[in-house]
Amino acid sequence: MPQLIDAFARKFYYLRLSVTDVCNFRCTYCLPNGYRPHGSNNNSFLSLDEIWRLTHAFADLGTEKVRLTGGEPSLRRDFCDIIAAVRSHTQISTLAVTTNGYRLERDIASWREAGLTALNVSVDSLDSRQFKLITGQDKFRQVMAGIDAAFAAGFSQVKVNTVLMRNINDIHLDGFLAWIKTRPIQLRFIELMETGDGGELFRSRHVSGEVLRRQLIPMGWQLQPRGRTDGPAQVFRHPDYQGEIGLIMPYAKDFCAGCNRLRVSAMGDLHLCLFGEDGIPLRDLLADDDGLEQLKARISGGLQLKKQTHFLHQGNTGATPNLSFIGG
Repeated sequence: MPQLIDAFARKFYYLRLSVTDVCNFRCTYCLPNGYRPHGSNNNSFLSLDEIWRLTHAFADLGTEKVRLTGGEPSLRRDFCDIIAAVRSHTQISTLAVTTNGYRLERDIASWREAGLTALNVSVDSLDSRQFKLITGQDKFRQVMAGIDAAFAAGFSQVKVNTVLMRNINDIHLDGFLAWIKTRPIQLRFIELMETGDGGELFRSRHVSGEVLRRQLIPMGWQLQPRGRTDGPAQVFRHPDYQGEIGLIMPYAKDFCAGCNRLRVSAMGDLHLCLFGEDGIPLRDLLADDDGLEQLKARISGGLQLKKQTHFLHQGNTGATPNLSFIGG
């Protein structure tokens, strides 16, 4: 099978596909002023047929894992159909979604039936008042009920994404650990990343995941080996806990050396890095099945332009105005 390999010999098995950049939450670190359409074709997101053709090409090129992102992907009325379309490619063994969780309790059983195999839910605080302050929505109990519904629907593990923010949630590690002691949740603390719109928040709230790492190791948490389709988290386990801890530290040394994922925006542009420059257009080749070979060639060729590392340390956030734009 063909393989996606860049100029630095990194292999890519994992596609993050945004299906919309619309979101109904107003998270302080992403869309503090709410959703605003980007550009002129804001309603022209990839269609179901285009998504099928796109993921067909990636599957043929060795992609084994697809994550559906947004915005909030469940805002798409055809979301179950999208899940089924992606899972129709037998090479794709893992199909995940990242969601804010507000429709989880209602819809997770149907998503699983359509073929979803993995789930990430964003929860930045376990305090309902603080959750509302961060997200702009009073939906904490609804999201918690959705996580319970995911377990009831048959998911053996749920990953929870928590954006680490100084003096907001970094001071509540004990509460988070108590929450996952008896629940098979992989709690992933993600370092706050600077975006084009978020410089002020970054300067006031960024804290390194290393701060948590230095607390976890003496408590007996042990770093686990990383699988080839795993995301960038350093995952830790403890014999006394059902849950796991993940640390995603994009400012850490050599973070980009293990990169194994590519991104396609909801408009059909291939992005080689979350913080890269403007994407490589693919949409003109998604109109019918005849463009498949040309599409694969453009994806493979475009990958040779991927840089060795991001430039966040120099304060260069690339062309990413906020994390909803190409799916975080």
